Amino acid sequence: MEILRVFNNNLVLALDEDGRDVILTGRGLGFQARPGQPVDASKVVRTFVPIDGRDPDHLAGMLSGIPPEHIHLVAQALADIGLDSVSRNPAMVIALADHISFALRRTALGLDIVYPMLAEVKHLYAEEYAQAEALLHAVNARSDVQLPEIEAVGLALHLVNAGFATGDLSYTYQMTGVIQQMVRVIEEAFGLPLDSGSVSVGRFITHLRYLFVRISQHKQLDDEPSLVGAAIRESFPDAAECAVRLAGLLELRMGAALTSDEVSYLALHVARVTTPDRSS
Repeated sequence: MEILRVFNNNLVLALDEDGRDVILTGRGLGFQARPGQPVDASKVVRTFVPIDGRDPDHLAGMLSGIPPEHIHLVAQALADIGLDSVSRNPAMVIALADHISFALRRTALGLDIVYPMLAEVKHLYAEEYAQAEALLHAVNARSDVQLPEIEAVGLALHLVNAGFATGDLSYTYQMTGVIQQMVRVIEEAFGLPLDSGSVSVGRFITHLRYLFVRISQHKQLDDEPSLVGAAIRESFPDAAECAVRLAGLLELRMGAALTSDEVSYLALHVARVTTPDRSS
């Protein structure tokens, strides 16, 4: 492998044997190294291969500001709880390591942080929140500094964010607020509370999350003319009317107009979550 750029004594950007840009870490790997020189393979501890079109220079720049021991800590913690899919995503490992590194420094200084969306994250992203709690416990088991339980919220949002190509956590924050607002619109329209633990509400939230992925990737469902969509609107007129309101909310908050097929499938989920005998 050939060194392309040296970020610090422990991190370099290199070109591997397959012609890929890879990020390499290891004690002293970049010490007195120069672009064009071969990589000392004996010093390489971890290799990050950027995926999904992520900019390797940007990822390497982020990684260079994180202490190597914190990167190792996160990698070990992910292995401890079996999150192999996350550990294979360099952008996610770097984002989690950056978050945990900052959290460890904050906690060591006695600085507390308040996450305003604890209830929303626990209800909307139950699976990721459970994974985040497990990850937090694994980190604490390997660290002298003990992070508070509230940090699971931030870690969960990073895990949710793994589904978006943007890599921008602010999009996940925005999505969380919009989903919560959409749930309130349905509750007000039908005059009933929605059980966040029900199967139908869980399916609805999952549908919304994939909808947000499609919006972010400009790949909305659009199979005109859609007989299925027309049948949904005819069978569930109240739900269809509510779905139009939800689509307007999405356009206002996200700047993206929904296709008629997306509105129809929204209507179908609204019908499911508001029909008593189908909400369990």
